[in-house]
Amino acid sequence: MADIEPRDLAIVAARVADAEKGSDIKVLEVGDVLGVTEYFVIAGASNRRLVRRLVDAMEMGCREQTGRSPVRTEGAREQQWVLLDYGDVIVHVFLEEVRDFYEIERLYRDVPVVDWSE
Repeated sequence: MADIEPRDLAIVAARVADAEKGSDIKVLEVGDVLGVTEYFVIAGASNRRLVRRLVDAMEMGCREQTGRSPVRTEGAREQQWVLLDYGDVIVHVFLEEVRDFYEIERLYRDVPVVDWSE
């Protein structure tokens, strides 16, 4: 199960975020412009409690469905911008106002967007 394709892991993370009421969820194929990872999953949350819930649910859902856990996690204490690093997939969970400030999608507007819906 741990040999799942990066795209499939990214889609699992996006679907879990959607099921937990994450907002404006995007999966970006960044591998051609970033040499360090293949996909970004970006999700928003309206408050810090929802950031935490999304992060917990995505970690658990990805572990249960793919057998993978993040190599490292950043920002969990602050609950404003949490990064789950799976190596070939980086998950970003943003508090909405922090996401609006950093506009991470703008930096990658030319990369393919993956349709993760069922």
